Amino acid sequence: MPEATPDATPGATEATGDPAPEPARIPVGTVIEAEVETISGDRIAIPAGEGLLHLQFRRFAGCPICNLHLRSVVQRHDEIAAAGVREVVFFHAPPDDLRGYVEDLPFAVVPDPDKTFYRRFGVESGLRSMGPRAWGAIARGFLVVFGPMVRRKRPAPKFTPHGGQLGLPADFLIAPDGRVLAAKYGDHAYDQWSVDELLALAAAARAGEPDQSV
Repeated sequence: MPEATPDATPGATEATGDPAPEPARIPVGTVIEAEVETISGDRIAIPAGEGLLHLQFRRFAGCPICNLHLRSVVQRHDEIAAAGVREVVFFHAPPDDLRGYVEDLPFAVVPDPDKTFYRRFGVESGLRSMGPRAWGAIARGFLVVFGPMVRRKRPAPKFTPHGGQLGLPADFLIAPDGRVLAAKYGDHAYDQWSVDELLALAAAARAGEPDQSV
């Protein structure tokens, strides 16, 4: 099996000042070995050794689009867990920025302010994150968080968040032996697996169907 790709070097090239190329995407079948630390200080080994891991790469702290999607995951978390899938959600934000947004989530949240794992997994960013296909989700996301923000039960997202506003989502389904069974790289900010798609992929993995990239 191929090994996980090394981290790409972030930033602009010193010689030309041009933006560094996007990190390479990880092919399905790649074996991942890593350890991550959650916002609560717990450590999670990848691979987990049992069950499936669903790694979600989200965007900045307080991202309304991310919140909209994660609400659907929270509502069906019992189904996801019953399917043998453990959720691990990454944000490119420091722990202090995330607090106030993620305390009520029933799954692991990993702060990755330096985008170490974003680069390792080839998670991209770009202007297409805010393209027309994301506009409906942007509007719905702000409507969902507006009330709690007004009532001061939820802080407003920063206008210039850590890591920027142009991140793209990505999803990975990881087997107990560390293989990437399926992967999705979003084309815009609200382009990710739905819960139904995740459950179908988990069922296919249990049935021994071929690995796939979506």
